Amino acid sequence: MSTGLSRATAYRTVAGFAKTELLSGVTTIRTVGGLGTFDTRLRDGIAAGKKIGPRILAANEGISVPGGHMAGSVAIAAENIDAAVAHVEEAKRENVDLIKLMITGGVLDATQKGTPGELKMKPEMVRAVCDEAHRLGYPVAAHTESPEGVKVALENGVDSIEHGAKMDEETIRLYKERGAFVCTTISPALPYALFDPAISGASEKDQYNGRIVFDGVVESARTALANGIPVGLGNDVGCPYVTQYDFWRELCYFHKYCGVSNQFALYTATLRNARLAGVGEVTGSIEAGKSADFIVTRRNPLDDLTALRQLELVVCRGRAVNRPAPKRNKTVDALLDPYLA
Repeated sequence: MSTGLSRATAYRTVAGFAKTELLSGVTTIRTVGGLGTFDTRLRDGIAAGKKIGPRILAANEGISVPGGHMAGSVAIAAENIDAAVAHVEEAKRENVDLIKLMITGGVLDATQKGTPGELKMKPEMVRAVCDEAHRLGYPVAAHTESPEGVKVALENGVDSIEHGAKMDEETIRLYKERGAFVCTTISPALPYALFDPAISGASEKDQYNGRIVFDGVVESARTALANGIPVGLGNDVGCPYVTQYDFWRELCYFHKYCGVSNQFALYTATLRNARLAGVGEVTGSIEAGKSADFIVTRRNPLDDLTALRQLELVVCRGRAVNRPAPKRNKTVDALLDPYLA
């Protein structure tokens, strides 16, 4: 984004994505990695009524390391601890809502078969960032896709694990001692794990590693639920095959792969998510004194979660959108729909 024109174009794109989220029925989003200060800027524009979109809880750029996950795109590459801590200070000046760390790698940046979620950030950096963030009053979320990465995150002060991985008894203990939660994200893992490589374009290595991450995310959620560890839902929008209008699919996957009821999936995506994000007193349920945030569906999602796909009405902060119709990608929908059943 070297020119004013390119920055303006990128900002309009981000604003358009947020509007699509709202039209699909999402009234609050939590961004954990973004382009520059676009997310806080858009958050404030929406709150002021200048833009149409959901409530935004913004982290702006995350903190990664050279060669780390998303370094140079939606995260800075901190060369050392001082640089990482300095970014927390910069984030405060940007008036963010939370801090994001990229502690491990992911599927596509794994160098070998069987090594997704390789630890990239040293524990000392994780600790320093968490200490400074907490001193300033910010929660810390962390991209972690391996058992080792989850342990490093929890041992050093992270408040929420984004994605997750298989847990042992020590990890369960760390979650409980830390009071942390896991944000389950099945949507970005599913295509690499389950699609035919001829469709996804995944190499043998990427598909193998994708399956490890997919199984880890699902088992993480199942283990957390069985042990009283709070579970939220996210969908890592922007990943391949994850659109801005498809958060409802994450509820379907949560039901299908983690074995929860439709009612519990809806609760998790609404009031539980709101509480975990720190806005449970503002939104997440229809109660006197809370923001008027709700949707009206044609069919009952308690009977079938795919009812969330077709909306009659979206209301956010009391502002109604009748018969919302977000633009859809028919090709992506056709590829994903078989995994709903």
